Amino acid sequence: MNFHILTLFPEMVMGGLSTSITGRAMEKGIISVEAVNIRDYSKDKHRHVDDAPYGGGAGMVMQPEPICDAYEDLCARTGRRPRVIYMTPQGRVFTQQIAEELAKEEELVFLCGHYEGIDERALELVATDYLSIGDYVLTGGELPAMVMIDCISRLVPGVLNNEVSAEVESFHDNLLEYPQYTRPEVFNGLAVPEVLLSGHHKNIEKWRREQSIKRTLERRPDLLEGANLSKKEQKYLEELIRERETGENEPDSH
Repeated sequence: MNFHILTLFPEMVMGGLSTSITGRAMEKGIISVEAVNIRDYSKDKHRHVDDAPYGGGAGMVMQPEPICDAYEDLCARTGRRPRVIYMTPQGRVFTQQIAEELAKEEELVFLCGHYEGIDERALELVATDYLSIGDYVLTGGELPAMVMIDCISRLVPGVLNNEVSAEVESFHDNLLEYPQYTRPEVFNGLAVPEVLLSGHHKNIEKWRREQSIKRTLERRPDLLEGANLSKKEQKYLEELIRERETGENEPDSH
């Protein structure tokens, strides 16, 4: 899978993505990441890529020509016209489901805005997807691009050493991940749950699913509407909800 990042700060994105799991995947050739410097496509001798907004207002706006030229050059090099994701608080909020959809692409382009944004004509001409990582404003699109690439990369076969990891982590079946434990068996008086020491894989799997359901109810109940639960798991969830409601309705003993 090939990621292309149109940016004013190539060192920033390459420095972050060249480490850890994504860095190893790049070294192995499982994914490729290139940062395209938009300034390289400026026709200004000072390499300016921004100007004052028409109609007045604070700040500067990124000009359309360098962005469109950078994208067209990329298309000529790859022989394709890949999807272009523009990071903006106005876009759909990025989710695991969107990551799974994007992971099916062979080429993805991430367009990183700066200043007061990008000239609307450039977006009309090249942007295909508008995505956000949350309802807040950052100084540029580089950090959101890195977040999305990290998430999508984990879904590419071969990137994770343990192929099962990507399937059972948080948001699998719309559930949060179950609690994890490792050595020592007892730490500060807190013991690892006995079921995890039993070696009984069916019981361990049942415990983990129940813990995922319980944790999702406690921390992200909004996810449960789309959760993929068996009849037994649905019954377990209903029991948890009843216990919770009963506990909330009990009078205060103090």
